Amino acid sequence: MLNFIFILLVLISLFLGNAALSVFLGILFTYFFRPSQNFFSRRINTLPLQIGIVLLGATISMPYALSVSADYFPWISLFVIVSFIAGLILGKILDIHQRLAFLLSSGAAICGGTAMAAVAPIIKAKPQELLIAMTIVFLLNAIAIILFPIVGNYLEMTNFEFGAWSALAIHDTSSVIGSAVTFGGESAQVAATLKLGRTIWLIPLILIANWIFNKKAKATKFPRFIIFFIAAIVINTLLNFNGEVISLLKICSQIFLLFGLFCIGSQFDIDEIKSIDGKPLIMALILWAAVIPLAYFLVKYF
Repeated sequence: MLNFIFILLVLISLFLGNAALSVFLGILFTYFFRPSQNFFSRRINTLPLQIGIVLLGATISMPYALSVSADYFPWISLFVIVSFIAGLILGKILDIHQRLAFLLSSGAAICGGTAMAAVAPIIKAKPQELLIAMTIVFLLNAIAIILFPIVGNYLEMTNFEFGAWSALAIHDTSSVIGSAVTFGGESAQVAATLKLGRTIWLIPLILIANWIFNKKAKATKFPRFIIFFIAAIVINTLLNFNGEVISLLKICSQIFLLFGLFCIGSQFDIDEIKSIDGKPLIMALILWAAVIPLAYFLVKYF
């Protein structure tokens, strides 16, 4: 019976396709059905997540990512770096734990849940830390999908301007596209193209995360999946995968990432929820409040 419920909830999480909801379903599974420490989802730990990250790397081609966003890439890079550093500084000021501040900064600067899922196993983030970060980003993305098109119409932005603004100011790729599609026209194509310029920063993010959190570890402790992630990018760049292969890899990556997040949720200790306070939400809101006008300024005047 337990295995049946586990499979059912995993399938629901895959069908819904939302990172935060996958974590929530994993938590609900553990809270209501109390699986043992040796249960499958607990034993495999972050392995599915790591596989998903490697497959994600296989969808990224360095030359393509740079060529499609050539005009905006310098500004995108500056935007990512400033947002990330500002997040870490803000986390320090608010006295938020380094791991949680790193997760929130990664999600805000690069690509939301995907970036946080990528660095979580490297920085050894606790399940509740990833849950907090995922929940906050999920809520902000939901707000963005509703409000961004309204604001864009009010400001009389062009399709290109709105697509670029969404790509810079909204966290998750799915929410970026959702907002741009609602606005209409070519916004979705522009948003998807420029969002790729942010996504490419996953590579240095992973390397930086490993250096900061594992610099005292022995060489043999270097996470192997990081090497596989970089190798996957190189293979894609060399072989130049066609659209069908890329689409298949994206689907497989999404499946493993969602399943991995469900497994992380299943390791959550509900008793540790008592340690949560409002500081992470305050940090995310302040950072987003600064990012939105900055992104608009870059799009409008550069």
